[in-house]
Amino acid sequence: MKTQNSVPTTKVARASQFVKAGVKVGGNYIKHYSKKLLDPELSKEELHKDNAADIYDALSELKGSALKMAQMLSMDRGLLPVAYSDKFTMAQYSAPPLSGPLVVKTFRTYFGKSPNELFDKFDINSVNAASIGQVHQAWKEGRKLAVKVQYPGVADSVSSDLKIAKPLAVRLLNLDERQIDRYMGEVESKLLEETDYDLELRRSIEISEACAHIDGLVFPTYYPELSSKRILTMDWLDGQHLKEFLATNPSQEVRDRIGQLLWDFYDHQIHTLRQVHADPHPGNFLMRADGTLGVIDFGCVKVIPDYYYDNYFRLINPDTIKDQALTEQIFTNLEFLVAQDSPKDRRFFSDLFVQMIEMLGAPFAVDEFDFGDDAYFNKVYAFADELSKLEELRSSKVVRGSQDGLYVNRTYYGLYAMLNELRARVRTTKPEWLRSQQVASV
Repeated sequence: MKTQNSVPTTKVARASQFVKAGVKVGGNYIKHYSKKLLDPELSKEELHKDNAADIYDALSELKGSALKMAQMLSMDRGLLPVAYSDKFTMAQYSAPPLSGPLVVKTFRTYFGKSPNELFDKFDINSVNAASIGQVHQAWKEGRKLAVKVQYPGVADSVSSDLKIAKPLAVRLLNLDERQIDRYMGEVESKLLEETDYDLELRRSIEISEACAHIDGLVFPTYYPELSSKRILTMDWLDGQHLKEFLATNPSQEVRDRIGQLLWDFYDHQIHTLRQVHADPHPGNFLMRADGTLGVIDFGCVKVIPDYYYDNYFRLINPDTIKDQALTEQIFTNLEFLVAQDSPKDRRFFSDLFVQMIEMLGAPFAVDEFDFGDDAYFNKVYAFADELSKLEELRSSKVVRGSQDGLYVNRTYYGLYAMLNELRARVRTTKPEWLRSQQVASV
């Protein structure tokens, strides 16, 4: 793969890259409609592929928050045409890597030494390159290590990239600019945290130790003396990413085992630790033929406030939804319903959110759930498609839902998507208070 010798870091250079992508996309549309004059039956498939390639190429050169947005979009199945989600999936672990001289420069900046002076052996060619940094193999005192090196300028460009993205979000989603600020603030704070490898080191050690009791989960050992604010060193873990793993045709038993580990890992974090690995995409997990699961990359961790946890998960208990007054109070607490809603608005949005909760909470309503059930996921995607067409939502300039829900919802969306690809059957363990007491008393 071609390496990258520099990363645009100034506001002007990064904005120019966005503009360049826009010009290419415009050219693709002209080419498409010119062909369509000759062939009226021509589909948009080729257009989507060309646009996806040009947009990804631009974002991959920018790296950082721009490429992270592509990575996040790749997880949202059904939101984008397949050509986009397939291309953007590369942002999870196959972005163009930095050249060797830039890697050495980063080491000299933070350690005053080259990587070959710190390690017994260091492979200057990266093995994985994602949105925030790339991973190299190294060896020291007989141990094989993974060394994550952050791209230069990524931390400094987060705020300016989001300022470029904000007008696009306002225009495309028809939102009030003031309403979207709090969500942009949540995204910005999380992206800035992801660039702080000192913070990631502390969280990695803390959460991996807190989840070490889950048999079958494997965490690396981390090395503070070989880490810094922009470089993170840990043990190398063997395993395969999801698509590679599935290509080996694992048995249903092994897929169920790994699916159960994923569920148990998130169940413990959310309900016991109240903080969660909020970046559940396949690039952060290593799957093995024996049914064990390696967990890496704790850069994006969402600390769940008590008020949000108590309200959000109370809705999961089927008894809550049967109590209309209580449900509407929780919807108000979580900002699904707002003060300016008319009685008609309250009824409309309450009914809508009840449907959403019953659908997305379905795995919690049973003791075992088959995430390989395509009928369930097709129903979810069809519901999302219907929501996008509702005039009441399209014309509303109110952003509904607490900003704390952004990463909690993203966590469950990513978890469900991985379990669906695994086609895993999972025991959906949960705290006892999330179970219906009416069912328990029958």
